[in-house]
Amino acid sequence: MNRIAITVLSALLISPLHAFAKDMMSDAPANAEVYFVQPADGATVDKTFKVVFGLRNMGVAPAGVEKAGTGHHHLLIDTDIPSDLSKPLPATDQVKHFGGGQTETEITLAPGKHTLQLLLGNYAHVPHRQPVVSEQITVTVE
Repeated sequence: MNRIAITVLSALLISPLHAFAKDMMSDAPANAEVYFVQPADGATVDKTFKVVFGLRNMGVAPAGVEKAGTGHHHLLIDTDIPSDLSKPLPATDQVKHFGGGQTETEITLAPGKHTLQLLLGNYAHVPHRQPVVSEQITVTVE
């Protein structure tokens, strides 16, 4: 095969994959909100503390369940929102997945200041086209 044929063939094979990745994104209601019920911004907490997630104008559904107007929580710890929101969120120490549909958790952090933020993901852990993200809060662990 010549280079032109290989390039054209490669483009034809990759295009459907790119289109599929875009199809993994879901719409969220324009008025959807995710927020922290607890802890409050600026709170001082023990090293192990409870985090409660709040959600308005959307429902919670586990990962793998594709249902319009739903998503599941991801807790971002000491990190910013990923730059590419068209891909599934990674599961790391800084990006905690709650794909079972959980709306609260207990976490343990080292003493000091930490940032927390919530980002809703759809059935495939991909943020919605209109990302549903909370304000970033700060807690101080004693």
